[in-house]
Amino acid sequence: MPPHPSSRVQQAREKLAGRLREIRRDAGISGRELAVRCGWSESKSSRIENARTPPSDADIRAWCRACAADDQTPDLIAANRQSDEAHVEWRRLQRTGLRRLQESTGDLYRRTTTFRVYVSDVIPGFVQTAGYASALLSSIADFRGTPDDVRAAVAARMRRNEVLSEGGRRFSFVLEESVLRYRLCSAATMAAQLGHLLGVMDLRNVAVGIVPFAEQRAVWPMPTFTIFDDRRVHADTLDAASTLIEPSQVELYTRAFERLSRQAARGAAARALIADAVASLG
Repeated sequence: MPPHPSSRVQQAREKLAGRLREIRRDAGISGRELAVRCGWSESKSSRIENARTPPSDADIRAWCRACAADDQTPDLIAANRQSDEAHVEWRRLQRTGLRRLQESTGDLYRRTTTFRVYVSDVIPGFVQTAGYASALLSSIADFRGTPDDVRAAVAARMRRNEVLSEGGRRFSFVLEESVLRYRLCSAATMAAQLGHLLGVMDLRNVAVGIVPFAEQRAVWPMPTFTIFDDRRVHADTLDAASTLIEPSQVELYTRAFERLSRQAARGAAARALIADAVASLG
């Protein structure tokens, strides 16, 4: 099979092939012996190891079983299933504007019952007001040079965020205190946003924690990420959006969220931090 036309997909295939090759070598067996144990031709082992043939889930199970590495099967299958959307540049996602990007996650939001969100830069999208979202998305559109559809994108975000009040879903937010202080909009808009955040904290299905500036940290501030039902993580950087589904990746982010959550102020202490941020607006 020729290389995939997408360089990202081909790179993912090559990475998976390399992991399978290392598993075989760690087991101390040859490609021929692996083929005998798996019940297929030696040429198939070679094609898989050299990223010329993508393995099926059954191939990966057989490979790991032959190498006594069954514990690695879930991660490898997850990596094999990840599409070229696993790591996508923002300029590609946003090239037709911001509205479609807001709408693209609607199905995922509706399928998810437990959301865990850590933010170190902006108010979480789930709890943004229209005014704050408009200022933020306008800044993004200007920086990225995307088509100006901010008004439609804000409306789409507000519709998407209706999942916050739908029954059966739980949300846990951990914010750095800096998020309350960054001035991405006017003082009046920011005051309204912080007031809305206080209101959200009254919802029974929502938990909000804020890591104070003064807290002696056991875990450093991290880039923003969201965990969906212990199955999927969205982690963002300046240039790209990454979707992570390997169990070990999800576990890593879950562990990070739990440690950050333990350092967060809650209840009256969290409300006091928000009130101080409102007062600082003058």
